[in-house]
Order: sequence, then C-alpha cells, then structure tokens
Amino acid sequence: MIRLNHTFEPVFNENSEILILGTFPSEKSREFGFYYGHPQNRFWKVIANITKTSPIPNSIDDKKMMLLKNKIALWDIIKSCDIEGSSDNSITNVIPNDLSMILDNSNIKQIFANGNKACELCKKYFVDAIILPSTSPANATYNLERLIYKWTIITSFLK
Repeated sequence: MIRLNHTFEPVFNENSEILILGTFPSEKSREFGFYYGHPQNRFWKVIANITKTSPIPNSIDDKKMMLLKNKIALWDIIKSCDIEGSSDNSITNVIPNDLSMILDNSNIKQIFANGNKACELCKKYFVDAIILPSTSPANATYNLERLIYKWTIITSFLK
C-alpha cells in the first residue's frame, strides 16, 4: 500500500449543472494523465452516448470539451489516500478534496457518485449523492447497454 496524491484538476466551468465524482484515479488513469484512462473503463462511452456525442472523444481536450459543452463537471472525492494498485476496496487514510472550488464557481444542481465507494465517501465527507453504477471494468454486473440506461438519469438534471 502506498500514499498517493491526486494530481488532476477538476473539469468544470460556471455553466456546469451536474457534478460526477469518482473516488481516485486508477493506475491506468494516472499513467494516462486524466480521468477514466483505463481502455476498458466505460465512462467515456457512457457519457458520449447519453449526450449524443459522436465520435467518442479520445484526446483529453476533446473529453473536457464534451463534458463542458454538456454542463457536466468531473472530479474525484479523494485528494490523497493510501491505496493498493487501483482497488477502491483498499483505500484508507482518505483526505477529501475541497468541493467548494466547484460548488462556489458553477451552477451545480446535483451530485452523482460513480460507484458504491464514491457514494460511501460522498456521504461521509460531503452530502448525499445519487449513486450510479460504476463504469469500471471490474463492474461486470453491468454491460454497456445497462450502464447507459442507468446513467441516463443525469440528463434529467440538465437544462
């Protein structure tokens, strides 16, 4: 288990209306240098589908643009923690991020948690969030079609 600090900036602007919070970047995301960088993580496919964005963005700039165009803010709950590999279940000694940076400078109406651990940490450190099934490849319970169906709820909070 090693102590790691989160190094990605949040993605948001003054028009952001929903905030999606994950836990902490996976090893692949840390290597890639941006959120949900594991090639098998379905986050970008899900967001592209529900926002009707085609093609699915590949570059970091295109991913940021897709989020902002659709009034979606993205960050992680954890600023630093002890973690083994990419396992959310191994996370201990959490120091949470300060969400006020986003909440004070945007128009957030609802917070969503990407997965059970994110929801648990949201409730512990911040406020209740609407839990969405994890887009992680480890969540084999949900195929892509079922994830998209469940994640479509975020569109009801966007103008």
